[in-house]
Amino acid sequence: MEQMPLTPNGKIDRKALPAPEQISRSTQEYRAPRTAEEQALAHVWEAVLGGGPVGLTDQFFDRGGDSIKAIQVSSRLLQAGYKLDIKDLFKYPEVAELATHLRVPDTQLADQEEVSGAVLLTPIQQWFVEQGQPVPDHYNQAVMLHREQGFEEESLRQALKQLVVHHDALRMVFRKVEQGWEAWNREVKEGKPYDLEVADFKDVPIGPALGQAIEARASAIQSSIRLDEGPLLKVGLFHCADGDHLLLAIHHMVVDGVSWRILLEDLSNAYEQAVRGEVIQLPAKTDSFRVWSERLSAYADSPSMENEHHYWEQVNELAASESLRLAELPESKNPLIINNTATLTLKFTKEETDQLLKQAHRAYNTEVNDLLLTALGKTLSAWTGSEKVAILLEGHGREEIMKDTDISRTIGWFTSQYPVLLRINREDDISGHIKRMKEMLRSIPHKGIGYGIWRYLSQNVASRGAYAEPQISFNYLGEFDQTLRYSETRMSPYSSGTDVNEQTKMQCSLDVGGIVKDEMLELDIRYNTGVLQEENVIKLAKELKQNVLDVIRHCVTREHP
Repeated sequence: MEQMPLTPNGKIDRKALPAPEQISRSTQEYRAPRTAEEQALAHVWEAVLGGGPVGLTDQFFDRGGDSIKAIQVSSRLLQAGYKLDIKDLFKYPEVAELATHLRVPDTQLADQEEVSGAVLLTPIQQWFVEQGQPVPDHYNQAVMLHREQGFEEESLRQALKQLVVHHDALRMVFRKVEQGWEAWNREVKEGKPYDLEVADFKDVPIGPALGQAIEARASAIQSSIRLDEGPLLKVGLFHCADGDHLLLAIHHMVVDGVSWRILLEDLSNAYEQAVRGEVIQLPAKTDSFRVWSERLSAYADSPSMENEHHYWEQVNELAASESLRLAELPESKNPLIINNTATLTLKFTKEETDQLLKQAHRAYNTEVNDLLLTALGKTLSAWTGSEKVAILLEGHGREEIMKDTDISRTIGWFTSQYPVLLRINREDDISGHIKRMKEMLRSIPHKGIGYGIWRYLSQNVASRGAYAEPQISFNYLGEFDQTLRYSETRMSPYSSGTDVNEQTKMQCSLDVGGIVKDEMLELDIRYNTGVLQEENVIKLAKELKQNVLDVIRHCVTREHP
């Protein structure tokens, strides 16, 4: 149009605008990549996103891309000899255009030598030690894998050792001292790099009895981790009638959701190389966790971070006041500990999940978090009777805030968490809710990583006042098992045991966590049973699921009326 139609008041006359032409990207003709950059990009997308050949007109989010997969794409491209700024992937999501923004890395590889010595704590680690957990040693993340044909024990040992040699943070230990906590990165020769316990359950019939036996042994292994002694990686190999089940338990202080994707891929590749009798070769290291923590400490009082101080002061103040208004979460004598919690799980079908991951975002150029938080905001607003609800939002914390720093293949605990005020204007329709949520989330500097830096690392802050302590948290972990897509190893159906001690303090009364497993979205709602009644949480869960489905269907219908 030559010009936009205006109302007498000078605003855009929306009713006078012509209807937009709807063109389905999925029906566009496949165009094969031609240049080396296009071919490298397509090859990486096929590996990370799956779904068959990638053409020039394919778009990252159409293929189910998200912020965590963006990190994986960047990492694999670096291995292929190309540097990609993650922000470009979001700005130019189509292969043909994005390929023109690939470049040859202009910096040297990160130091490939073994890391050892003192390590500064990152904000999330400082948050953990600040909690004063009664049993800080037992606070893990764990995965149980299954291989029907079994594992070769010697090859597995070789792979595990190389994993700990390559990923320095797995050798860290933490000690409580008079001034607080300190971290130390051990050398490979210091102590055991990992523990492997082998158990034979072949005589136990497949079924509940086997599941109970595995869970009991896994829980015992998990509770044996010691922060000050290490190793923080403990493994259980369980020989069973249906193959081998492999427990990987790692203390949370040195691992997070993105780290697991790196570890599972490296373990698979290292194991296969060992089985073939080859020398294990893993991709080049990116900057170490120690380097990241040091640079983060320096960044905390840089001009870039000082520009965020006022923003976080305001958000913190607003969220702190709104956190106190959640009348539906009354004070209780029951302490906020894991032993006083229960969990409800909402499961979505493969079709619904596929629509969320690959179709729904087209309507408003959104990400998964935008849509899930819209549904959560609507649910909480109706529940509390308030148009403003404070929540604690978690992110992967690997934002590109420092030049010439690459942590796309680095193991460690990088998670960021920060208060967010969800605003649900009841006069808005569902379209308005989605747009408002998207705009709010885009306005957060660097996806919230600055809040932890401001709270725990920045020195040049006169007064912070009371910290916001929202009673509700949200975390979306994305597709977790995609790294096993082309492997003979799968996720085990058996429990990985008890990840955390039953006396572990909860930060929030209500935790909502999302993950995609076996191509299906699951939303876990964990709540404190001494604060919230089961019937109320069941009602909230049903409303949340309906709101998620309503958001998905609205977006898909708008894209394909």
